[in-house]
Amino acid sequence: MSAPTSPTTHEGEQSAEHPSGTSTTTTTAATSAPGATTAVGPPSASTAGRATTAPTHRSGRWIDRWDPEDPTFWRDGGRRVATRNLWISVFAEFLGFAVWALWSIVVPQLPAAGFALTVDQQFWLIAVPSLVGATLRIPYTFAVPIFGGRNWTVVSALLLLLPTAALAVVVQNPETPFGLMLGAAALAGFGGGNFASSMANISFFYPEREKGKALGLNAAGGNLGTAAVQLAVPLVIVAGAGIALERAGLMMIPFVVLAAFLAWRFMDNLSTAKADPRSFAAATRNKHTWIISFLYIGTFGSFIGYAGAFPMLLKGQFPEMTLSIAFLGALVGSVTRPLGGVIADRVGGTRVTIASYGVMALGAFGAIQALESHSFGLFFGSFLVLFVATGIGNGSTYRMIPAVFQASAVPGGALDGTTAVDPTALDEARAAARKAAAGCIGIAGAIGAFGGFLIPRGFAASTSLAGSLVPALWTFIGVYLVMAVVAWAVYLRKGSALAAARI
Repeated sequence: MSAPTSPTTHEGEQSAEHPSGTSTTTTTAATSAPGATTAVGPPSASTAGRATTAPTHRSGRWIDRWDPEDPTFWRDGGRRVATRNLWISVFAEFLGFAVWALWSIVVPQLPAAGFALTVDQQFWLIAVPSLVGATLRIPYTFAVPIFGGRNWTVVSALLLLLPTAALAVVVQNPETPFGLMLGAAALAGFGGGNFASSMANISFFYPEREKGKALGLNAAGGNLGTAAVQLAVPLVIVAGAGIALERAGLMMIPFVVLAAFLAWRFMDNLSTAKADPRSFAAATRNKHTWIISFLYIGTFGSFIGYAGAFPMLLKGQFPEMTLSIAFLGALVGSVTRPLGGVIADRVGGTRVTIASYGVMALGAFGAIQALESHSFGLFFGSFLVLFVATGIGNGSTYRMIPAVFQASAVPGGALDGTTAVDPTALDEARAAARKAAAGCIGIAGAIGAFGGFLIPRGFAASTSLAGSLVPALWTFIGVYLVMAVVAWAVYLRKGSALAAARI
């Protein structure tokens, strides 16, 4: 019977949690030298009885031995450490999404504060944070293995002070040049990048059997930041006399500082979290990466795009209604995301994703009918349907990624049992598929976020050219139908390479 194992940390003389729940510091023989490590708990079965070399010292809370796949390790301290890191990560990501969405709720209020902006300029201010955030997602993914998850969470949280402070400055003067305002809005893209680094960090903490739940909680908790800021900002900026738009940025600063402090004080870096550029390289060579990324534009891209544009749409089409209800769209889209993964586990991710596209098309059609009849109830209800479908589609499309890569790693006839496969070769192929799937998650997450730019710009073009949102909504319906056909043809159509896998 192997000896229990526990996390091994080092930070000079800092102690770490022992699996028993007490805080202890056990210094190895190497600690008399500079850069020594602090080892906590007994050695793992793999290292017992042989000499080990102390890892090179780095500043910060580092855990040098992390094996969540070992049930004993996980039970005797690993789960507790992972959970602590998860909830702080959720809070930091929540604030990232909140900052990312700040301009979506501030822009509709600019005319009342004296700003003379065209509709096209207003949609630019809404769209550019998504453009920057999507672009930052790839480098943010690699930041965790390079700097450490705890260290990068501190840095990425503090970076949110830039867009919040910039917003507070530029909205105080209606004469602020549009270019300067666009630059301040672009800084909000730092919040969009947080999603990628947060998801990458948490994936290293959890065993394969629990990653889905942990990442689902992390993603849903982050998405809720959009709803929270759209609820809070309209209330905060009108507290007292007049409209004080600068409060939208200032209100975030204490929470950002708190998130950075909590990450610095209670999170951990994993020495075992290593960057694997080969997984990204393998993913870029796999056609399914680009197919799923295209599908993810329709689900997550629609969520973030509609969430950004919805307050502006309400203000433009139904100015008599209060903006404080706009948060409900992002809220239902966020809370239904885990549901999409749960349903996908039972009936298959492709089926759920295709159904989501169908419901999104119906929601967009309902919005068209509402615009033509100027029915607020139908318009609002149709968009809530849209948001629910995007949330479910987010979860189901994300769930498709590991299933697609595992199935595509198996030779054709092996899926239906008509062809014998060498077990060793199959294991190697599946291991390679897991790495490629990890790369695909990062790429799809970045490309999908570009939908947050495309949808507001689509509404802007439609308004400028036709004076109506209707052409844009018809275009989105057409895109959803194309995406549904692509998903069916590649993953469900009888006779297709992966049909037997029931993805």
